[in-house]
Amino acid sequence: MRIVVVGGGCREHILTERLCREGNTVYSVMRNRNPGIERLSSDFSIREETDVDGTVSFAEGKGIELAVIGPETPLEAGLADAFTSSGIPCFGPSRDAAEIEFSKAFTRRLMESYGIPGNPIYAVFDSFDDAAGFLDGCSSDIVVKPSGLTGGKGVKIVGEQLSDISEAKVYVRELLERKKGSVVLEERLSGEEFSLQAITDGKEMLPLPLAQDHKRAFEGDRGPNTGGMGSYSMSDGLLPFLEESDRERAIYIMQRVLQALRKENREFRGVLYGGFMLTRDGVRLLEFNARFADPESLNVISVMKGSLTETLLSSATGHLKRELSFERMATVCRYFVPVGYGEKPITGTEITIDERCIGEKGATLYFGSVNASEGKILTTSSRSFALLAKAEEPWEAAAILEKSSVCVGGQIYSRRDIGSREEIERRRQNGIRLHMAPDLG
Repeated sequence: MRIVVVGGGCREHILTERLCREGNTVYSVMRNRNPGIERLSSDFSIREETDVDGTVSFAEGKGIELAVIGPETPLEAGLADAFTSSGIPCFGPSRDAAEIEFSKAFTRRLMESYGIPGNPIYAVFDSFDDAAGFLDGCSSDIVVKPSGLTGGKGVKIVGEQLSDISEAKVYVRELLERKKGSVVLEERLSGEEFSLQAITDGKEMLPLPLAQDHKRAFEGDRGPNTGGMGSYSMSDGLLPFLEESDRERAIYIMQRVLQALRKENREFRGVLYGGFMLTRDGVRLLEFNARFADPESLNVISVMKGSLTETLLSSATGHLKRELSFERMATVCRYFVPVGYGEKPITGTEITIDERCIGEKGATLYFGSVNASEGKILTTSSRSFALLAKAEEPWEAAAILEKSSVCVGGQIYSRRDIGSREEIERRRQNGIRLHMAPDLG
């Protein structure tokens, strides 16, 4: 099958690798020259992934039979709609359906309108004066979110990134002056975050194994929020702090959201990815995304058994085939990022990567946001590459990554605690506390 994959990161690298392994001829559209994707692709086009007309024209010229969209920005630009209009089945939701990701205000209101559980207490504002008045009546446990896309870096919490309510007001004013949509103010949820991804045709859904991302830049969950420093999954498809009932609750919320989108004439075809939090009050929704998670997709795709090609095509054409199964293996993914990532990353510096060494240590390399130039691999302002390992337990996979880290060099770093025995046990103990009945005394 002739397939085009849109996007140039680790998520698209593993998708391209898997689709090639299944015997497809893969073409790529990416804004950065990802050397891993380049090697796998029969041809590629370097262009902005939001260049809808150029991307569709490239695909039409290659006789593409299926389009797979990786990132969120082309979904917001309407690329899936354009592929569909040109007669190319697309794995990725229409712009109307993808609003579940790029408008947090839309998501909250949709869930409230249809009585879907999991919403935090929230309010949406287009006026600074109204938002400031609301904040004056709040405690410090408030989260400020731009309604639109932020690459995982726009959410700020009073008491952490924002010192107090006064600083929250300054941030709200800044967001509204950018004129990129409303501002959402929410109660702060405390607990353990987890990611549930599901492939869907808008009616049926195929839940994938759970994974947990690590958003903070530094070990011990310190430092600025990032696009994700790494993630792990367990061999049973759950997570150490969750019970099966928690997973079922998250699945139920996602099913209800898909039903609501259909009633709104926004049938969703692609991956619906929910960022949830286990709290003392149960499972709550942080946000929805309209594409494969990054980095959690690496954990999940690496243990898939069966035809991903048929699954993606069946989703795109509205007749989902639930034929995938999953290895009973734990996985750990760690991103290597330029020094300063999350604030002021160093860009344009050379990275050294010994791919043979990485393979001999038992890990797999996936290139992210780098540029290949004159035989060198250079950093951009985003995440450079990921190393992934599989084992029976996550800390065993983490040990493989530790050994593999000697195979790379440059002004880069990674979080070494992701998947460690100590970190897994800490989260397991937190899950026990969260499942205990609240203290009513």
